[in-house]
Order: sequence, then structure tokens, then C-alpha cells
Amino acid sequence: MLQPHERRLVLASSSPRRKQLMGLLGLPYDVVVKPVDEQIAPGVSPEEAVRELALRKARAAVKDVRESNQDAVVIGADTVVVLDGHILGKPRDEQDAFHMLCALQGKTHQVYSGVTCIDAVTGKTVVDHCATAVTFKPLTESQIMRYIQTGEPKDKAGAYGIQGRGAVIVEKMEGDYFNVVGLPLSRLNDMLRDFGFDVI
Repeated sequence: MLQPHERRLVLASSSPRRKQLMGLLGLPYDVVVKPVDEQIAPGVSPEEAVRELALRKARAAVKDVRESNQDAVVIGADTVVVLDGHILGKPRDEQDAFHMLCALQGKTHQVYSGVTCIDAVTGKTVVDHCATAVTFKPLTESQIMRYIQTGEPKDKAGAYGIQGRGAVIVEKMEGDYFNVVGLPLSRLNDMLRDFGFDVI
């Protein structure tokens, strides 16, 4: 099996949260982010959507990695929040965040993350996804407004961050916590084993 120091990992994401999670793996990695079309055709399931977007992000970064002749595995990821079959992206503004959080309060929603790993040398590609059910506590409008005023919801899918103050509005969760943050580490480690990497 190849040792981690013989090749690199490349994260195709500028998300501070994904960078932090990658650091937990203890493996050296670089970041290469290229713009991609994030439009998904109507009727596509959340699972298919996150898998497709993770694949697009990884493929876009692979082009740069190949041009620099790096022996690397590129990781792409995408996360969405889904309530009653509807995908909730990042809020456009505070009013949009308010509507999202009002809809989510007191209910259970799903968080899906798609992950793609591509070997920049061989082209070998593995795509997977992970799902977690998250239940919010009932919230008053004033509680929702105070949370929005912290600024935390503005760049988060579903308008909340479970790794921050959003943790206090979560009643329970079934599944991978790190998936909700944006990168399911256990699933990623299983995928990376196919490319010669292993955290433990």
C-alpha cells in the first residue's frame, strides 16, 4: 500500500470548515479550487445532486493538478440541507435565513454530503454520499432573529452551523456529525483506502 507521504491529497474546496476537518485526518494536503456550474436539473434527488456536484468540483481541480504533474488524489465535496424533499442552499440574505430557520424549527431534516476522490494520474474515480437526520428544537421568532444576528447563518446551507452556536438549536441527530459540518470523515477515510491512504 502506498504511504501518505509518497503522494498528496488535494481538497477542491475553499470551505474553512472542510479545511479544518481535513486537518483532523493528519495527512498533508493542498487546496485547489476552480469554479464549476452548480446548477442541477429539476427533479434530481438530493443524493444525486450532491454526488454530481462533488464530482464536478473534483474534476475541475484535477485539470490543474495534472498540469502541475502532481501525484495526487483530489477530493471534491458538496453538502445540502433537505426539508420535506426541498433542497435548502445558503440563504440569500437575513430574510431568507429567517424563512429557512422558521421552516426548520421543531422539525427533522436531512443533510446530504457527496464526496468524490479522483486519482490525478490514473483517473480512477470513486463517488459516494452520506446522509444524516437532524432535529431542531422548537424556536421562537425572537430566538431565530438573535441567532441570525450572530452572522453565523449567512454562509451555511440551511442557514445554520452545527459546529458553532447552531449546536444549541439541535435537539438530536442520527448519523455522522461531520457530515453535517460538511465532510463525512469516516466515509472519506474508507474511500481513500482505495487510493493507498489510511489515517489509522
